Amino acid sequence: MAKALFGHVGGPDPRMVSEMRRLQQRVRDLEAELVRLQEENDALAAGAGHEDDVLVMDREPVLT
Repeated sequence: MAKALFGHVGGPDPRMVSEMRRLQQRVRDLEAELVRLQEENDALAAGAGHEDDVLVMDREPVLT
């Protein structure tokens, strides 16, 4: 009865093993994409920081 409760009646279910492998691969793919996007964001932020300084210096004073 304990085996039936834990789902180990006939050993690991091949569908479950396949699904776990698929999900693990999906997690690895998403983690790699996250790292790529963070690097891209850092590069854009570094480039945008320089442009912001130039724009601030070119602005005219506000009339009050």
